[in-house]
Amino acid sequence: MESQGKSLMESQGKRLAAQVQVEKGIAGAAGIVAFGTLISRILGFIRDMILANLFGATIAADAFYVAFRIPNMLRELFAEGSMSAAFIPVFTEYLSKKSRSEAKELASAAFTTLFLLLCMVVTVGIFMSPEIIRWIAPGFVRDPYQFSLTVAMTRIMFPFLLFISLAALAMGILNSTRHFAPPALASGVFNVVSILFVFGFTPLLPEPVYGAAIGVALGGLAQFLIQVPTLYQEGLSFKFRNPIWPLHPGVAQMGKLLLPTTLGLSVTQINVLVNTLLASYLAAGSVSYLYYGMRLIHFPLGIFAVALSTALLPTLSTQAANGEMNELRRTFSFGLRFVFFITFPAMMGLILFRVPIVHLLFEHGEFGPLATQGTAAAVLFYSIGLWAFAGIRIVVPVFYSLQDTKTPVKVGFIAVIANLILNVTLMVPLKHGGLALATSLSAILNFFLLLLILRKRIGRVDGKRIFNSHVKVILATSCLLPISLWVNHQAMWLTPGNWTVKAATLTIAIFLSTAAYFAIQALLKSEEFYFILNLINSRLARRIPPS
Repeated sequence: MESQGKSLMESQGKRLAAQVQVEKGIAGAAGIVAFGTLISRILGFIRDMILANLFGATIAADAFYVAFRIPNMLRELFAEGSMSAAFIPVFTEYLSKKSRSEAKELASAAFTTLFLLLCMVVTVGIFMSPEIIRWIAPGFVRDPYQFSLTVAMTRIMFPFLLFISLAALAMGILNSTRHFAPPALASGVFNVVSILFVFGFTPLLPEPVYGAAIGVALGGLAQFLIQVPTLYQEGLSFKFRNPIWPLHPGVAQMGKLLLPTTLGLSVTQINVLVNTLLASYLAAGSVSYLYYGMRLIHFPLGIFAVALSTALLPTLSTQAANGEMNELRRTFSFGLRFVFFITFPAMMGLILFRVPIVHLLFEHGEFGPLATQGTAAAVLFYSIGLWAFAGIRIVVPVFYSLQDTKTPVKVGFIAVIANLILNVTLMVPLKHGGLALATSLSAILNFFLLLLILRKRIGRVDGKRIFNSHVKVILATSCLLPISLWVNHQAMWLTPGNWTVKAATLTIAIFLSTAAYFAIQALLKSEEFYFILNLINSRLARRIPPS
């Protein structure tokens, strides 16, 4: 009996040690993706600052952002969502249970099918652009110039759908083979190309805003091409498969997953699209306020939640395929604790520093104080749901790894209905801020419903550990209050100029808030804090040779 007990303890110890290594691997991969995403977000903000300076919150800006809503939504769905969720579980199964040549054949079959299908969709989309704009921004029909401008830019940017989908397919292959850096950096290339075309073509065109639209389309192409060399190195380069029909079995399996995963992950995008539709009836600039506000929300969401979700999916898929449910539960608990550890203080930072942030980043040229206040209101109400947006990114992939694609769709449908009701209720008293708040509240509903169903599906999800971690996070975040109160009471945010002083003030405030947050987490003996600390120490120990 004693030897059996000892053997059991040793076995449990080995499993825990293995899980720690899995978590370190996930954190390391998430760090790579987060770094690439950070570079991309910074470049994206530079692009937005340039556009805000050139076009402000004018009719041309509203037209561009409505037209850009379509490719931008597709980017979030495909590059950061359903393509990976549908492809990675299938491709991982081929890599682990079949030969590499069969996995290569699946990659070529997926490329061929996707390319031909999307060429048809893009062609139809270009011809149907007027009808699409009438649907997503019916208020623009009242102004023929604004309507025609929006249609023209939609047509220019529609090929982005083809390019970004191919880039997402490449990302799925590389992530499955544990190559996270090239796809993460590829989105930064998109922003570089966009910026170059804004500078290079805007002065040359009869309608300057067309330069931004051309940059979006060619930026998507560059995002795909930059990943091709790594695919060649892995021996998984894309080739056209012949015959096309019948479909490859793996592609057919992907197809069964793709539509439900797209619907399940598209709830936020659908809500944002509804916001755009309703905002087109509000005062001029409302669409731009919501766009800039959501861009600020996507900064922490993309760097942390999407990065962690990207790193989690291959591991969850492997654990689910092997029937390792205990390990899957631990991985999910780790992901949810870790993402809340990062996104909740980011949420409070955006809420408390929203006016200085918007003023510093965007209040230049045509973007005036009124636009700052309008955008800050959107940031406030979108930020309320940031933790839920992030949590959904962690919960939904667990369902997909279990091959349950229906539940997220059903819950997402409930969230969309809730968003519509809340939009109609809140847009009258709060204007565009009410639309942003409705999106946040529907995301919170979506998250809690998914979490409750997941707990019934996989059993206990380490709830006590998650709760204790969240309490420490909320307590530590309180340190932001006194710092933000001091910053917001400075008169500098009411007048233009003194940008160096403003940037220094905000940077120091954010640095002090971050340092105080981590210091309090250390005092509270936060598990996540010491995990990060140990991870950093272990990485440094590898790089520093022994004396």
